[in-house]
Amino acid sequence: MEQHRARLEEMLRTHGPGSKPASHGRYALMGQPETLIIVERIENAPFLLRGQWEKELKTVCLDDLEFAWGPHIRLSQ
Repeated sequence: MEQHRARLEEMLRTHGPGSKPASHGRYALMGQPETLIIVERIENAPFLLRGQWEKELKTVCLDDLEFAWGPHIRLSQ
């Protein structure tokens, strides 16, 4: 978390609760404690995360978080 503090703060500022994108009902995971764990997985095990996620949950939430985080590898595209 410390390594990515500025990036996390920027993501929350631009896409978190109270932001314009969030006002449209998107980015539901922003501001949730789980976001930190998911972002860690986006950084370190994106293919595993995507594979597990698709078995259980709708991908739109992960797609939104992945877009806001801006990883080097976009698995949704």
